[in-house]
Amino acid sequence: MRVKDYMATPVWVVERNEPIQRARNLMFKHDISRLPVMDKGKLVGIVTKYDISNRLAQAAPEWRRRPIDRIPVQLVMTENPITIYPDATLTQAAELMMENEIDGLPVEKDGELVGIITSRDLLKYFAQQNLDSKVGDLMAEGMVSVHRHHTIAHVVEQMNLHGVSRVLVYEDNMRPVGVITRSNLTFAGIFDSFDQPRMKSIKMTRKESTAGRKQYRYIKQVPLVAEDIMSSPIIAARVDDRAVDDAKVLVEKSICGMPVIENDSMVGFFSTREIVAEIGRW
Repeated sequence: MRVKDYMATPVWVVERNEPIQRARNLMFKHDISRLPVMDKGKLVGIVTKYDISNRLAQAAPEWRRRPIDRIPVQLVMTENPITIYPDATLTQAAELMMENEIDGLPVEKDGELVGIITSRDLLKYFAQQNLDSKVGDLMAEGMVSVHRHHTIAHVVEQMNLHGVSRVLVYEDNMRPVGVITRSNLTFAGIFDSFDQPRMKSIKMTRKESTAGRKQYRYIKQVPLVAEDIMSSPIIAARVDDRAVDDAKVLVEKSICGMPVIENDSMVGFFSTREIVAEIGRW
């Protein structure tokens, strides 16, 4: 199969001088994770959910303090993105994604942007195959974990420290209760600016008075924590599941991956990344 058979076309794009807020809104509205960045009709970059949730936090302070409707996309985009041509094979696309640690490729023909192919497109292709390989054969072992009461700042720190795009959220008894991905960070609206995560408000009410009236009501501002934005309940895979069957679940549920369970313990993670790596080996 060829890239042109699975790529998305036409493509949603942004101009390099448009604000990050527009890129974020387009991603949210159309359920996409990346946008080609254009300048006078030519492809000059690409911006992803990762860029929006992470790169601006590393920018100079004068940029981090600005609202995202006043920061241009070009500040966080990746310049000169790797591209592919429509007649390339899906295996070639998978190889490029894995070699460059990316999840999408703009598709160009004769210097013109004609589409985009992502790891989710390769996931759909994989799910259509008749294969007997097991989840346990393809999964990534282990997964970075955070407690449900850890702050969002801690979650982001752990993602960056370990170079991952998702973390498992656990309860006091170490039972998995949710998953947080870059998508959760980007679209949960957790940042007022990229200096500080947004706070949540909790109404605090004193004990009732002798007259039966509640007194001293007030609002307390506290940081957002993992359980505020995690995806829950968890959809899990098992090591002996057929990989293509669980790939179909990923497609149907529009999720990027599932924790893998064996003997009631989490032993790995099965996601689009492992599937792309498998296609790249074909």
